[in-house]
Amino acid sequence: MDREQLFAWLQYPIPHHTLSRLIGRVADSRQPWIRDTFIRRFASHYNVDMSQAEQPDLGAYENFNAFFTRALKPEARPLGAGILSPADGVLSQFGAIKHGTLIQAKGHAYSLTALLGGDEARAEPLRRGRFATVYLSPRDYHRVHMPCTGTLRETVYVPGRLFSVNQATTRQVPALFARNERLVCHFDTEHGPMALVLIGAMIVAAIETVWAGRITPIPRQPRHTLFDAQPVTLERGAEMGRFMLGSSVVMCFPESIEFNEPLTPGQMVSMGQSLATPKS
Repeated sequence: MDREQLFAWLQYPIPHHTLSRLIGRVADSRQPWIRDTFIRRFASHYNVDMSQAEQPDLGAYENFNAFFTRALKPEARPLGAGILSPADGVLSQFGAIKHGTLIQAKGHAYSLTALLGGDEARAEPLRRGRFATVYLSPRDYHRVHMPCTGTLRETVYVPGRLFSVNQATTRQVPALFARNERLVCHFDTEHGPMALVLIGAMIVAAIETVWAGRITPIPRQPRHTLFDAQPVTLERGAEMGRFMLGSSVVMCFPESIEFNEPLTPGQMVSMGQSLATPKS
């Protein structure tokens, strides 16, 4: 067993939710010695670039979570053409959804239906579509934005484990993204239906959306919320949510888009960077 396999194996017995919620309390603390110690050590360890932050002063944040989800200067992320990256991070995988399955890592595929919470009807329009996964590493900007303009129709909270979603673990834990706690957001767009899936992960204390605030932690039961009576429309590039500590976003589109050349799995991307183009 190599170190990567050992790291993944050791995560199975860990009480994921208890650990994550405890860390969440620390990250929400306004005690100066806790707040300042965690912020400064984190920024130093991960070499966080504060020059692009709207508030570059580390001492100005009320708690660690406020620092971690810091806003950027308006000009820091110009929007490209077509379908945009929803976040800063690593474009870990992208491509065609083949027969209702997505690629997690080399040798690992997982079910689209399972990812979306088991809803066959919602999965059907995307079964031959396109997907992209963006991993937000600890040093990255942690707000999630719209890859294109969309009207929210339904959200599905899916309970699950909280395995780490770093590259080592995705190579070792089968169907990780369909096992972890997640929030599935279904949008109608000019390109067809789109699903944005915000994946929970180890020590991710909460997922937030701009329309409902904090979604997790909540009682570990599935929850559907419909927006037909009061739809929420978000413009391309607008913030739609954020993570309290790092995680991943999986985007699913119909086959009416094609990815730009020359994207490669593992490359760094920035929020607002052009990833794909609607087919003519």
